[in-house]
Amino acid sequence: MPTDRVCAPSVKETQIPMVVIGIDAHKRSHTAVIIDGNGRKLATKTCKTTSQDHLSLLRWAAGHGPDRVWAIEDCRSMTRRLEHDLLAAGERIVRVPPKLMAHARDAARTYGKSDPIDALAVARAALREDHLPTAHLDGPDRDLRLLVDHREDLIAERTRAINRLRWHLHELDPSWDPPARSLDRVSNLDRILSRLAQLPGVVAHLATAITERCRSLTQEINLVEAEIRDLAEKLVPTLIALPGCGALTAAKILGETAGITRFHSAAAYARHNGTAPLPVWSSNRARHRLSRTGNRQLNAALHRIAMTQARCHEPAKDLIARRKAGGDGGLEALRVLKRRLSDVVYQALHVDCALTG
Repeated sequence: MPTDRVCAPSVKETQIPMVVIGIDAHKRSHTAVIIDGNGRKLATKTCKTTSQDHLSLLRWAAGHGPDRVWAIEDCRSMTRRLEHDLLAAGERIVRVPPKLMAHARDAARTYGKSDPIDALAVARAALREDHLPTAHLDGPDRDLRLLVDHREDLIAERTRAINRLRWHLHELDPSWDPPARSLDRVSNLDRILSRLAQLPGVVAHLATAITERCRSLTQEINLVEAEIRDLAEKLVPTLIALPGCGALTAAKILGETAGITRFHSAAAYARHNGTAPLPVWSSNRARHRLSRTGNRQLNAALHRIAMTQARCHEPAKDLIARRKAGGDGGLEALRVLKRRLSDVVYQALHVDCALTG
């Protein structure tokens, strides 16, 4: 199975002479800056964003030698077509996280912010950093992430509609207050529609329209959830077998991970998902605290698993009990459990990658 991103060797580890082409991508234009192996700027070019323009950009880059690597800021909504065209031409691409560019700009002798300055920062960050992820053609894990994101958008839209509906129902009858979390079921919405059909006026008409919209959204959400479950069961059966991890949570983890092979160790994965503790000490007192960095969506998925296991899974309950007996508070014990779970998820994703690859 092709993965979205895998761990790549450092640009510095490639043979020299070589050039790095940094790309600052935008909706209507891309700016490219070529640097040599020592970080010296060689050339700059700006082009539009069609495939024909990407071909001209490739021809321009070929004039600076055959040994090259493209460094693109990791904002795939802007760069997906460019990446696809370059990969189809056999080029190698590394993705540079935006946070790395700030340090490259700060260290430069030029001031200000422009497309060439940003492209130069991308190229120099790729030259400096090890183990940047490489771009590959998208696989089924991206399809799963798109489905998960679409489901979340539909749920957010339904929540807004439910909030408006509740105000209209309150205006029609202050005693009409459906129980919390009851308006995400088609049967309850059908009962509301039946009662609204007996009421006259504009408010009842608007409430009816909103209720029908909620009903339609609920049916669409249910269909998307079924599609997500089917795909997740094929891609990550080992992860789903983990206690406390349902199909929707597993789909979220797989989509946000974007290719487990891009992480060179379980510790690197823990740092990415925010479960690795941060050192906050000096002198003789060593201590750590909860990390607020990393992918928060991935961290939230691990948190859901941890909370379920802390309530229902005996090994997790024993771990928390031991940590509390040793003097840890409840949140610190939960943090330790999440860090352990990160390693378990890391291994499960590798197993599933081998099974479905």
